[in-house]
Amino acid sequence: MNIQWYPGHMTKTRRMIAEQIKNVDAVCEILDARIPLSSRNPDVDELTAGKPRLVVLNRVDQADAEASRRWAAYFREKGYAVLETDAKSGSGTKQFAAAVRTLLADKLRAWAEKGQTGRVVRVMILGIPNVGKSTFINRVAGRKTAKTEDRPGVTRSKQWVPIDRGLELLDTPGILWPKFEDQSVGLNLAFTGAVKDEILDVETLGCHLMAYLADQYPESLRAAYKLAELPARQEENDIAYGYGLLTAAGRKRGFLVSGGEVDTERMAKILLDEFRSGKLGRFTLELPD
Repeated sequence: MNIQWYPGHMTKTRRMIAEQIKNVDAVCEILDARIPLSSRNPDVDELTAGKPRLVVLNRVDQADAEASRRWAAYFREKGYAVLETDAKSGSGTKQFAAAVRTLLADKLRAWAEKGQTGRVVRVMILGIPNVGKSTFINRVAGRKTAKTEDRPGVTRSKQWVPIDRGLELLDTPGILWPKFEDQSVGLNLAFTGAVKDEILDVETLGCHLMAYLADQYPESLRAAYKLAELPARQEENDIAYGYGLLTAAGRKRGFLVSGGEVDTERMAKILLDEFRSGKLGRFTLELPD
């Protein structure tokens, strides 16, 4: 599945980040805790080189708690500050300002020694589409400053958001990269809604997700769709295995069409909706090496 997805506004965003990076003191990179590596734009390291980095693992409420602990340790070992949040409920977001000031403690001390105690700290907020960036900013600001929708590509221009008298955020549009070389990255982004569903076959996507959940979280999958047991995996092919699971789950839900056939496309859409909303449980789709 060779997904290519690079609308024109993302090219403009890349250029804007390169132009604005000199105007900020730190970078906050918001990741989806369910797919921390897949939701990292590989261009960000180059675009923001030399700036202190705070990694926010967002949607931890939907991620496997033990996996999130491992990811937090992984990023700290890389030299980043880490904050775990659920922007939708606000959990963890109140610690943001303190985390930024801890990250920039040396710079703030140097400013104080120069008599610049009132100087405003400016932080650039980066994240791929639909990672919860606008919701996060609204929570941190304590008011609605950024437009939010549960679909990618809503924020289209930069804006400065004052948080308090000493902190400002630069909100930027979500930015992907031109081509996903690794199929698993493209799938993970599609599972979580970071790319629009229209560019992918939903049934194929549902087969891949079913196969992964059956391999890694079989008990959760059985409970969610009231399956007495999961069909045995006869082969390595995820689509063939996942199709059998979609069929079994669809039959349990009563998604039948004429002739008693299961409407697997409808079941795939339900699966993705329930996965994205957290209704199925807490899952992480990749782990640190």
